[in-house]
Amino acid sequence: MVAIEKQRSIGSIEFLPINLFASVMGISGLSLAWREASKLFGTPAVISDICGIIAIVVFIALSIGYISKWVLYPQKVKGEFTHPILGNFFGTITISMLLLSSVVGHYSEGTGQVIWIIGTILTLVLSFVFVSRLLSGNNEPGNTVPPLLIPVVGTLDISVAGGTIPFRWAHEINLMTLAIGGIIALFFLILIFSRLIHHAPLPLGLIPSMIIMMAPFEVGFLGYTNYVQRIDPFASVLFYSGLFLFIVLFFKVFKKSTAFSASWWAVSFPIAALSNAALKYALFLDSWPLIAIAGVILALLSVVLLVLFIRTINILLNGKLLKG
Repeated sequence: MVAIEKQRSIGSIEFLPINLFASVMGISGLSLAWREASKLFGTPAVISDICGIIAIVVFIALSIGYISKWVLYPQKVKGEFTHPILGNFFGTITISMLLLSSVVGHYSEGTGQVIWIIGTILTLVLSFVFVSRLLSGNNEPGNTVPPLLIPVVGTLDISVAGGTIPFRWAHEINLMTLAIGGIIALFFLILIFSRLIHHAPLPLGLIPSMIIMMAPFEVGFLGYTNYVQRIDPFASVLFYSGLFLFIVLFFKVFKKSTAFSASWWAVSFPIAALSNAALKYALFLDSWPLIAIAGVILALLSVVLLVLFIRTINILLNGKLLKG
């Protein structure tokens, strides 16, 4: 009876939101950002280690939870996967694996490489499925929303996490995924911008996802610079385009009128990508304005993720997170 009452108070695994995997993306990105910060600012490496451990623990916990949901409520999971908007958040699982391959690879190269290979295969399969689904026609214009970019950004993340993979074939895989992610992201951004300009505003629950629109630029910057092993004018264009878009979207997203929910984790990884890109650019150029920008964005990312983490624990304990 005590167990039943506890389940009723916290909620049911049936309502575990798929978009909560975005938290793993954000925390992994934070770990990688603090690792870069240790090179630029000399911050303790232990900060990156702690964030990495938290990301791994959260991923394992969410994986156990969602596999349990799949076993107990298969129709619920199927409904989410086939949903024109929610389905895109399944990409957060594969992206989490790719980012965790970089986190784990810092301590065990072999383990990191295995995770990267699995994540790469699943990401490419998922991207194929969702792009094919969109090209089937009869899509509602209202469903053309920023989360469409998630599986596409996943293909760009392959080259971000795979930049140091030593296998000969990895070089070509990174180039292929940069091509796929870059071109498809461009098409999707045009569609999303058109929807936001010419149609009704996004529902309040999707407002945080607007930040995702700057992710292709910063993830593209990281993947491209990993591939060419330098920062050239094209990379600079990607970085500054994403930075400008982030400033524009920041004031549209971070408003008190938007109630907190698991969907707010959608802001975490794009900001983490921007932070990693800014730190990498600052390390390369050694310019004080860029160093200042990198420091401000890293501080913002750390505060945002801390707030998101605390508020998520709060709504979990009061039963709102797993409430139908």
